[in-house]
Amino acid sequence: MGLLVLQQHDFCFLAVLCSIWDLSSPTRDGTHALQSNPCLLQWKHGVLTGPPEKPLSFFLAKQINFIILFLVSQCVEESSDLLPVSASGKHVHSPHKLNIFALKQDLFFWPNILLLNCHFTELEMTDDLDHYTNTYQVYSKEPQKCHEFLGSPEVINWKQHLQIQSSQSSLDDVIKNLAATKLGKVKQTQCFLYMASEAGKKLATSLLEAKKLSVNGDKHKSSHQKMLTLSTLDPAHAVLVNKLWYFGGNERSQRFIERCIQTFPTSCLLGPEGTPVSWMLMDQTGELRMAGTLPEYRAQGLISYITCVHVQTLNKLGFPLYSHVDKGNHIMQKVCSNMQSILVPCGWNQWNFVPL
Repeated sequence: MGLLVLQQHDFCFLAVLCSIWDLSSPTRDGTHALQSNPCLLQWKHGVLTGPPEKPLSFFLAKQINFIILFLVSQCVEESSDLLPVSASGKHVHSPHKLNIFALKQDLFFWPNILLLNCHFTELEMTDDLDHYTNTYQVYSKEPQKCHEFLGSPEVINWKQHLQIQSSQSSLDDVIKNLAATKLGKVKQTQCFLYMASEAGKKLATSLLEAKKLSVNGDKHKSSHQKMLTLSTLDPAHAVLVNKLWYFGGNERSQRFIERCIQTFPTSCLLGPEGTPVSWMLMDQTGELRMAGTLPEYRAQGLISYITCVHVQTLNKLGFPLYSHVDKGNHIMQKVCSNMQSILVPCGWNQWNFVPL
């Protein structure tokens, strides 16, 4: 196990991570040690640093998806307390300066209400039309009472094209009312939310059935596997991924895909010409994203195989894996079912806002 070290004043991370890891006694220098895997991170003088061989965003994504999955599991378990907060104040945030994706987590708390808002830093969110970057993951202990805070320009920049993601459908009325107040239009998309079985064992045990869960990549191997080579994506492959991504196909989505490939683990199968024919990526929240297969290689089980390989790779790195799947994407739903992923009842919601 590695060691994650955070300064005592970093209340946001302490409040969130105390809910996920066991917090040990303070060390001699006043820091707190938390068990994590697989790296050594240091929080000193407002900067989170990690080993030079890995981009810092890689480790932040792992922390964020621990946060997200924990919050999802709390919604599932219908816990009365979303997060134990051990600090006082109204708004604290955790900027990460040595971070390719410049991720930031804002924690808002006051009596009886808690709001967690994960997003890029303001320095990153400069393109008002780039909703791929202008993305917020929002979770609230009392969704119906967070209208004032979500409406604040310090929390969300409603002058931009943006998207809000959450496992809490109860935010719908609040977001739609805010959209009307901000003179814009909003569209809600509801998707299925899947959690990998290993993550479910740790975070949402009530969802697990009394059966042995296993993921075996070998059984998903295609008869054409001998002609294909297992590899990873190169940033130059973003053009191909972008072309087939249902939510992409434009210049901004291609830039987003390039950054994901540069920063996070990817898996792909290369055809005889050395071009990817099937692939799987991960985004800044640690979610499995943008899986695809070239049309001429479909119906051969390749997407099941590459998904299995990618999941096994990330499991070894300690990621609690999850993904959302469009309700019309029956192929990926079948893949998730075959891999014995857990269908989370609360689902996944996304609101796309466009100012008028």
